[in-house]
Amino acid sequence: MSVHAADPSLYRDRDVVPVRRALVSVSDKSGLLELAGALADAGVELVSTGSTAQTIRDAGYAVTDVASVTGFPESLDGRVKTLHPAVHAGLLADLRLESHEQQLADLGIAAFELVVVNLYPFVETVASGADTATVVENVDIGGPAMVRASAKNHPNVAIVVSPSSYAEVVEAVRAGGTTLELRKRLAAQAFGHTAAYDTAVASYFASEVVAPSGTSDTSGPSAAAGQEAPSAFPEHLSFSADHATTLRYGENAHQSAALYTSTDGTGIAQATQLHGKEMSYNNYVDADAAVRAAYDFTEPAVAIIKHANPCGIAVAAPDAGDPIASAHAAAHACDPLSAFGGVIAANRTVTRGMAETIADIFTEVVVAPAFDPEALEVLSRKKNIRLLTLPADFALAEQEVKQISGGFLVQDADRFTTFDQSSWTLVSGEPADEQTLADLAFAWKASRAVKSNAILLANQGASVGVGMGQVNRVDSCHLAVNRAGDRAAGSVAASDAFFPFADGLQVLLDAGVRAVAQPGGSVRDDEVIQAATAAGVTMYFTGERHFFH
Repeated sequence: MSVHAADPSLYRDRDVVPVRRALVSVSDKSGLLELAGALADAGVELVSTGSTAQTIRDAGYAVTDVASVTGFPESLDGRVKTLHPAVHAGLLADLRLESHEQQLADLGIAAFELVVVNLYPFVETVASGADTATVVENVDIGGPAMVRASAKNHPNVAIVVSPSSYAEVVEAVRAGGTTLELRKRLAAQAFGHTAAYDTAVASYFASEVVAPSGTSDTSGPSAAAGQEAPSAFPEHLSFSADHATTLRYGENAHQSAALYTSTDGTGIAQATQLHGKEMSYNNYVDADAAVRAAYDFTEPAVAIIKHANPCGIAVAAPDAGDPIASAHAAAHACDPLSAFGGVIAANRTVTRGMAETIADIFTEVVVAPAFDPEALEVLSRKKNIRLLTLPADFALAEQEVKQISGGFLVQDADRFTTFDQSSWTLVSGEPADEQTLADLAFAWKASRAVKSNAILLANQGASVGVGMGQVNRVDSCHLAVNRAGDRAAGSVAASDAFFPFADGLQVLLDAGVRAVAQPGGSVRDDEVIQAATAAGVTMYFTGERHFFH
């Protein structure tokens, strides 16, 4: 009778399954010898492969090589070792069925009650920068097959894919066997493990096949034949993440939330917390926005974020003795009221000078590449402030994924990787002097971090007024000017998108803004240019916009 059509009445209950035989084959050998010793002491027969078997044997424990079970030597440089009926029949036999039990007896195959397998280090190999041939050799074939077979057969087999589960499994073995509840839980972890692994492999090969956005190679025979150039995005998108922690709640207290970390990520989700209360959902959102804003700049920079919007961004003064402290002081001065309870990101090590300033301000989170010991000592006096360091290999993401109902949006990240102010077009007024150009460049970069419609006023490498998230550009202009107050006069302005009418620009001109950078491209550009010209104000078209929703 086919197992797919088996009568449920034929199944025999197997809640607790004693472990007599275990198959162990691991790349990550953390805790392996402790596990092997515990299983050996419990009288469990150990079957293993390659280096895992050798490690167990060298430690003095009895172990049977898989080749002895299959009667077939490991071959093709280890590519073939467990792919054999003598192994997989022992993994897949459903011993709730007498017919399966009899078939195993007829074939002379013993069942496995425990399988401990983790896979070749594919993600780590890719991260190391290894060549394609080396990466391909780390695509595991036999491992996922064993994991999936064992997980499918969880009524009979406990599958373990992580050393973190060893202690619980050993305890169960010593207590008489694994329970069905435990085996189900381990099976769920196992299927998640192989799914994440397959996702990593698929993503790697997609990145190898698909050219980066904007760089698809249209030359060669295919293009010559009139064939469509390859898409900048893969046909299928897959990604995975591991549960890192359950958060106290989500954006609001009635919402549940958790943090998941992507297997190949190096961002705020992988940051190390040095001090303070546990991070909240909103803390992570704001910290991510702060880091993104600070790392838009190559100069020492600080961004202060509240509700995902900047209330201050600044770069260090050129002659500052403590550059990052200088940048923080200037960023905080933009809007001290809003900075209360904010999240701070620095793109340089936090110094004692910066820390002493922060210590007097209620701050939720400070995130940076590092903290000087003196800075850490100063800030750690504040019980609740959260201090985070970014991973050593931190880098801003090249692509962004946003969930929408029923799917996802994927785009290249809005970055200033090749910032070229020489491409700007002067459309009104006199060419800006060196300092004004520097301030315009700063304002233009800083405006990218502001939710649209965005207007940012700046002076001396620091924001002085920010108008964000308004549904029309005139309101954003009013908001930026009002926040700047007297500092609006003599400042420069950046707008993330064109002025559809001259009215928004006029608000800035009336406030005394001395220069403006904006994308241009409105059907009423002439009207806007005339307003700037009439005021004698320098205005540049940048030729690109920076919407941020």
